[in-house]
Amino acid sequence: MILDSIANLGQYAGLHPRFKQAVEFLNGQDVGRLEPGKYEIDGARLYAIVQEYETKPREQGVWEAHRRYYDIQCIVRGRETCGYAPIGSAEVAKAYDGDSDYALFAADGTFFELREGFFAFFAPQDVHMPGIAVDGPAPVKKIVIKVEI
Repeated sequence: MILDSIANLGQYAGLHPRFKQAVEFLNGQDVGRLEPGKYEIDGARLYAIVQEYETKPREQGVWEAHRRYYDIQCIVRGRETCGYAPIGSAEVAKAYDGDSDYALFAADGTFFELREGFFAFFAPQDVHMPGIAVDGPAPVKKIVIKVEI
């Protein structure tokens, strides 16, 4: 897992060949004006999902992990709490669904604040719980970039 400023995302371009395209997409957009929905950057290999939602209490959160895609979760507006746990310390609660590329887990993780202008990068070994309220339910706009492994 990586937590950093979106301004520094380009420094991680060497992690994967498609990261550079992800950075170019973010830098080439007025991300605040993007409407919710899916934006193909390189077909199924690289795409962005723009989301707008209200954060929820931690008790309603779900621990998840993916196998086919890395997640780059960028907060455009607002802030949320995210959870992180190494997959080796989590217990599978719902088996992996290949069509949806996720498994659900029971975990005892660490929580951190993800705020506007920052991103969290999650790899397959990173169980995560996004979308949790910081002080109480609040609106968030987020771009999740899915990078095929």
